[in-house]
Amino acid sequence: MAKEKDQGRKLVAQNKKARHDYTIIDTYECGLVLTGTEVKSLRQGRSSLADGFVQIDGHEAWLHNVHVPEYTQGTWTNHSARRKRKLLLHRAEIDKLESKSQETGHTIVPLALYFKDGRAKVEIALAKGKKEYDKRQTLREKQDRREADRVISAVRRRERGK
Repeated sequence: MAKEKDQGRKLVAQNKKARHDYTIIDTYECGLVLTGTEVKSLRQGRSSLADGFVQIDGHEAWLHNVHVPEYTQGTWTNHSARRKRKLLLHRAEIDKLESKSQETGHTIVPLALYFKDGRAKVEIALAKGKKEYDKRQTLREKQDRREADRVISAVRRRERGK
């Protein structure tokens, strides 16, 4: 019975700014090595991916600067809020990420932190930094799409009214 309740995806944190600052090339879903108090804190929906990044060190992927606040009912076993956390990926994925991230302008950023079927997962992306004019262009395109959708919905409402 308890297993059925945990099915699905429960979003904990999302890094919306990453999609604005970077061009996403490829995404990966990976597990996290967490302590008990970190899991409890995440289940309360408290986390921040704002300054997070992934670094490949010694053929292992590590998640840095992700803020998971201390568990309020925790004791001396509590975790530090910004410790580095190991990511669980296949060897081929780590090798591919390592080779691509060494290219100029490429980085690995976390996009979302969530629970999937009761297990903590993080979606990471191989990304390339955008220039300032690219960011403005993206915002302009988004605004144009929004205006076009607004006009189309107004026309449809007018047609239904006749």
